[in-house]
Amino acid sequence: MGKYFGTDGFRGEANVSLTAEHAYKIGRYIGWYFGQEKKAKFVMGKDTRLSGDMLESALAAGLTASGADVYMLHLTTTPSVAYLVRKEGFDCGIMISASHNPFYDNGIKLVNGKGQKMEAEVEAAIEKYMDGETEEIPYASREAIGKILEYPQGKDLYVDYLKQIPESPVKERRIALDCSNGSASYLAAQVFEACGIPAEILFCEPNGVNINTDCGSTHIEKLQAYVKENGLDAGFAYDGDADRCLAVDEKGNLVDGDLIMFICGKYLNSRGRLPENTIVTTVMSNMGLYKACERDGLRTEQTAVGDKYVCENMNKNGYALGGEQSGHVIFREFATTGDGMLTSLMLLEVMNATGRSLSDLAGEVTIYPQLLKNVRVKDKTEARENPAVQAAVAAVAEKLGDNGRILVRESGTEPLIRVMVEAETDEICLEMVDSVIHVINSEGLAAE
Repeated sequence: MGKYFGTDGFRGEANVSLTAEHAYKIGRYIGWYFGQEKKAKFVMGKDTRLSGDMLESALAAGLTASGADVYMLHLTTTPSVAYLVRKEGFDCGIMISASHNPFYDNGIKLVNGKGQKMEAEVEAAIEKYMDGETEEIPYASREAIGKILEYPQGKDLYVDYLKQIPESPVKERRIALDCSNGSASYLAAQVFEACGIPAEILFCEPNGVNINTDCGSTHIEKLQAYVKENGLDAGFAYDGDADRCLAVDEKGNLVDGDLIMFICGKYLNSRGRLPENTIVTTVMSNMGLYKACERDGLRTEQTAVGDKYVCENMNKNGYALGGEQSGHVIFREFATTGDGMLTSLMLLEVMNATGRSLSDLAGEVTIYPQLLKNVRVKDKTEARENPAVQAAVAAVAEKLGDNGRILVRESGTEPLIRVMVEAETDEICLEMVDSVIHVINSEGLAAE
């Protein structure tokens, strides 16, 4: 990771660690970088955060000042930007979003011409320019100055693409969609109506400050209660930019990314659409997923946490399915990034093709109890490398033996240390996680 760009773009609190000046400089550099030999074209979207207008304007100013044309989607989803970049031949895509973070954070995600996350070397070059370590780049002048163009038809192209994906419409299912007061608020109803799937739309009234607030994939409890109380077949919850999806079965139980990958992986494999019978996971995936895959003849490959790394592995090896427990699921046959609405459509396709309920499909996996706690720290690296913390982690690993595991890692986007334990019981998980957090606190590593 660089100084500004992490595993999922440049993210920070708006006007504190991510300012309009940062956005302008990013626009200036990439507008020049992609326009050195031609007139560069960018497509840009944002989620519903209050600071989105500010960053959008600053980026557009920087891009056009460097001579690039900018096609504005405005409120849209990250996967729609990724789709349009590769489908319509844009040089680069930009999404302004901090995903699942609270409204006061924001982020700038860059997508290359293939619809994938921007190469690390380009991000490093942007950082050098932002810090004044490279020569100033020229301004465009006269007829070379870039234009800003409204591009609402881009979202229509994306909706038309999604509606072609399901092999058969699922009209008989009753579902609910939790739009997280985010990007999905402007596309979900349109997508599912186009697919002929009736849906009840929840948390679809964004006001700039309520994105992800007690709703969406990070706060799924209300959707669970709604599905169960109203006798629905399933519910789907998205995050702020709708690149992740978690599901709820008809009994109100959570169906997370691990379960989604198993259900869809087994289905794709049965139809010869899962190359080498392989699903790509991260180190956070539950032991229960691996045991179920092994039982049913599915292979798994494991990467570091981050859909960026999952995608890299899939592209390198030609795999079709991968993702994270958190709900970033990539169907490489159709997309280059996680896509929450696509994931919903694929799950519904499996339910329709098999005639089985979501609880029945998910019930083939026995999930090990797992507990994850986040600790806000002063310095992530110092906390992770602290000898006392490392000793505490080693002690937990020894106690768990073959009946569980512990994973302690840095967040790629926030000043957090994540402590995760899987074990035979919830009580053991809590005891082991708290023992490590106690050491972090006693060593004075936690932030005030």
